[in-house]
Amino acid sequence: MTTYAQYAPQTGQTGPLGWLRRAESWLDARGRGAWIAAMVLGFVLFWPIGLALLFYMIWSNRMTCRKSDRSRRWSHSVQMTRSSGNSAFDAYRDETLRRLQEEQENFEAFLKRLRQAKDKAEFDQFMEERAQKAREDAAPQEG
Repeated sequence: MTTYAQYAPQTGQTGPLGWLRRAESWLDARGRGAWIAAMVLGFVLFWPIGLALLFYMIWSNRMTCRKSDRSRRWSHSVQMTRSSGNSAFDAYRDETLRRLQEEQENFEAFLKRLRQAKDKAEFDQFMEERAQKAREDAAPQEG
């Protein structure tokens, strides 16, 4: 035998908008692909529904780039560190997070220098080819 409590809506999930909150939670649990599928389905069924879903996804930041999400989560997690109650662990954690942040910054600086070196090498090669072509074009005219 089942009881009403097993099927009763969760607290805060009642009322005329309760089904919208449950739908939002269900889509969030399934990820960005489910949101996109719901939006496309909304456009197919009745275009204002799809448009409303698109605006909601943009407004609620469900359509942001994953890289920016990762960096935002990283900085958020660094800022939101709470004391564990163990000062030795807190010191270790803070030092590790600081070191990881420093390593990330050093790696990003390395990648920037690497890109700059590659760009300079490509530009130097272009200028050499251009100068070579100018020399070849000038050589037949002299002779």
